[in-house]
Amino acid sequence: MKTLIKNAIVVNEGRCEQLDVVLNNEYIEDIFPSGHIEGQYDKTIDAQGLYLLPGIIDDQVHFRQPGATHKADIHSESRAAVAGGVTSYMEMPNTNPPTTNADLLNEKFNIAAENSMANYSFFIGATEGNADDIAKIGTTEVAGVKLFLGSSTGNLLVKDKNAIEKIMQVSPTIIAAHCEDDGIIAENLSRMKEIYGDDIPMEKHCEIRNAEACYKSSSEAAEIAERTGAHLHIFHISTEKELALLSDKPLEDKKITAEVCVHHLFFNSDDYQKLGARIKWNPSVKYESDRLALIQALKDGKIDVVATDHAPHAWEEKCAPYTKCPSGAPMVQHSLQVMIELAKRGYFGIEDIVKWMCHNPARLYKIDRRGYIRKGYFADLVLVDLNANYTVSKENILYKCKWSPLEGYTLNSKIVSTFVNGKTVFDNGKIIEGNKSSMKLKFNR
Repeated sequence: MKTLIKNAIVVNEGRCEQLDVVLNNEYIEDIFPSGHIEGQYDKTIDAQGLYLLPGIIDDQVHFRQPGATHKADIHSESRAAVAGGVTSYMEMPNTNPPTTNADLLNEKFNIAAENSMANYSFFIGATEGNADDIAKIGTTEVAGVKLFLGSSTGNLLVKDKNAIEKIMQVSPTIIAAHCEDDGIIAENLSRMKEIYGDDIPMEKHCEIRNAEACYKSSSEAAEIAERTGAHLHIFHISTEKELALLSDKPLEDKKITAEVCVHHLFFNSDDYQKLGARIKWNPSVKYESDRLALIQALKDGKIDVVATDHAPHAWEEKCAPYTKCPSGAPMVQHSLQVMIELAKRGYFGIEDIVKWMCHNPARLYKIDRRGYIRKGYFADLVLVDLNANYTVSKENILYKCKWSPLEGYTLNSKIVSTFVNGKTVFDNGKIIEGNKSSMKLKFNR
């Protein structure tokens, strides 16, 4: 099937140009200046006034399947993803059971093949005893190795430095790490419990999970990575202090790379007063000085990727007192709109958003033919209206948990249509289930 998207403002490789894009089944067949002589197309979409971006690639989501499907599942959260212009995702291993070997990875791939609306891959989780499983993973299909150096579920917390070193020595691919020091966190939590008991004010979260906890863990991980030659990707950088560990060298020349999450760019510690548990994440949302430093680090090339750490919980769970309230919140449906909101406030350009959320994830993970609008690439695309208003409400939230930290916010852009491998899977507020066309991501490693 041939589709013509005409008159769109195409945002790609640092430029905004009015172009016509031809899709032929799952691929981009051709790109022309707008107004070229039309050929024979099965469908023509006039995108006058709309922006056409490559589909967003989110390298860190928690879709909770298997083991916690009362909160989320691959089908529900991938529907929310495509509604937000996210066409590919990489899902985390802290499910139940944890994804720590090839058999468990294959189970997830099978679930996604049946149920995912977006393209997919998965991380294998590192433990203190599965280095042999990590050494044997298929590098063309598995996103990477997830190393939890801060709190996690099951047996995924790795504290032993010899085990960490062995994992970094044997891993054939990227090691993505959650870096927080449990010792510092435990000491801070104990001090707060002496004062408040279980009802610790939510605004103390950034004092309990503070910059020192992040820096101690990330600096130790970076030192081991440098010694072993591993490629360490530090997930959800949240502090100005950690930026000293990062380089502004070209992405392909780095052995230590970093991701920042949308919520660490949008919220700061002042927002706990209004939003409380809704913005309780690990690592914590920190101070305005950290937020501004993270944005500058993106612009300077020190941080490479923007993602979500989408981590839904049932609302009843989030209503518990601090010590029982789980950390994490859903974000994948609105991440692109939040980044556009920041662009409209003057922090960066829409070309930068595409670099950090599309191009760089594809470059970092060496994803096969995605992340760009190029001839011969898969037709993962999103049409956006930058002149529309969109208020996040219970009625338009697609997460299984049915809440968002952005509920009540009016965002000054709207996702119009999302294409996954050439098929329209979201259009004008509606998921088109019959057009499911997702694929397993392939990595050119």
